[in-house]
Amino acid sequence: MANLTETFMQALRNTEDSRDPAPLAALFAEDASLRNLTTQTWTGVDGAREFWSAYLANFRRIRSEFTHHTDDGHTGVMEWEATGQLGDGTDIAYRGISVIEHDGQSVHAFRTYYDSAAFVKPAVQGETGAR
Repeated sequence: MANLTETFMQALRNTEDSRDPAPLAALFAEDASLRNLTTQTWTGVDGAREFWSAYLANFRRIRSEFTHHTDDGHTGVMEWEATGQLGDGTDIAYRGISVIEHDGQSVHAFRTYYDSAAFVKPAVQGETGAR
């Protein structure tokens, strides 16, 4: 029987494939909080749906591959690598870690930390020589 972390990982994959955040958002409790590297916090099932919709909106396509996970019955930790294309068609690959706090049935807190530098485009170097 899968633990909630494994259920979460499968739901995320399904969400990325279908681009429908509803099944993933359904794993969240009404009192849930979601945070990423921004200062914003999303709350509840509606907040989870908004969070995952905003996540998907960044990409033409995205696929998370989990490299390690653990779950002690209350806290799940997932290491992952994601590859895909940003909305403008630029390829992207980045990695991070996500943490869920849960009661075995519902996610009460979600936090994710990732390599945000992957989203920064390098400046185009102009000519610096004499004319």
